[in-house]
Amino acid sequence: MDSLFNLLSLDTAIVCLIVIGITFVIGLAYTLIASIKLRASKSFFITSILMPMIVASVISMVSLFLDSTTTGAVRIATIAVALGLIRFRSANGRAEELLLLFGGVALGLIAGLGYVVIALIVALLVSGLYVALSYLRIFDFKRISEEKMLKITIPEDLDYNEAFDSILQTYLKSYELIGIKTTGMGSLFRLSYKVELLTKDSEKALIDELRIKNSNLEISLLPYVADSSSL
Repeated sequence: MDSLFNLLSLDTAIVCLIVIGITFVIGLAYTLIASIKLRASKSFFITSILMPMIVASVISMVSLFLDSTTTGAVRIATIAVALGLIRFRSANGRAEELLLLFGGVALGLIAGLGYVVIALIVALLVSGLYVALSYLRIFDFKRISEEKMLKITIPEDLDYNEAFDSILQTYLKSYELIGIKTTGMGSLFRLSYKVELLTKDSEKALIDELRIKNSNLEISLLPYVADSSSL
């Protein structure tokens, strides 16, 4: 199957813009299908939609910059170097922050190759689509905040294997024990559960019943963050 660059008898810059537009549609379809089962934040889904378009803009611009006589090995090496420029680290960065940083590097690369008009078009497309997707309520039903972290401190002599099962089954849709650690100089245990409440107004009743079981020691119910350091 031939590339669109070979199939379309148009200016290569125009074909690049067509490729970028089609990639957005592909990214949107891909994310919508994946969201049927995946639970994540809205910002993650927006990033999943726009990231392929940004990558496509980088690859197509590099391909456009290289003439048709350039060997495949040289093209691959050049693209690898271009993508290597977009390797960065961001402490505790949210998905959309990483997206915009990635987009900024991509725009700099495109403009640096001399295609400033295309860089401007891509900048307007990415920023405009980001704002539009942020206002849409497409992925609001997939909010990751539905999952919470339940931490229960218990005496060391309490058998925790089944001690709380009846209470958790009453108030929770689902629960999973994901961590156990000692605290209080080894005299206490802290259990960490990933949970999903049956109803939002069941928090107090759940905590009250757990307090009876754990001798009124510390209990916390927090937004779930998939990070082992939070245990």
